[in-house]
Amino acid sequence: MAQFTAGEVLTAANLNNAINGPTLNAQTGTAYTLAATDTGKLVTLSNASAITVTVEPEATVAFTAGAAVGIAQLDAGQVTITAGSGVTINGGSALNAQYSAAQLYYLDSDTWLAVGDLA
Repeated sequence: MAQFTAGEVLTAANLNNAINGPTLNAQTGTAYTLAATDTGKLVTLSNASAITVTVEPEATVAFTAGAAVGIAQLDAGQVTITAGSGVTINGGSALNAQYSAAQLYYLDSDTWLAVGDLA
């Protein structure tokens, strides 16, 4: 369930995600850097070769505490989650296999938690 705070601007995307669930962001390359606009989305990663998902520091990409991004591996290329400079990702660094998925939660101060089908 989406939670909004006082003074937060309610956008159509936030409202749609709260009501309908996440939208998809389909990626087919071998590298993808998470963007703040991925918050509340499921990033699908589909490539026969290995895929690197990079989580940049908040100085580069302004995620807010509590942000959640889903990732899913749809092809044979193993998805590896890479931390940018100064970023810590706790819980795992790669999806387990094809059709595996995980959720990345931004806790605060460049610290993330990865939860899901992780290798």
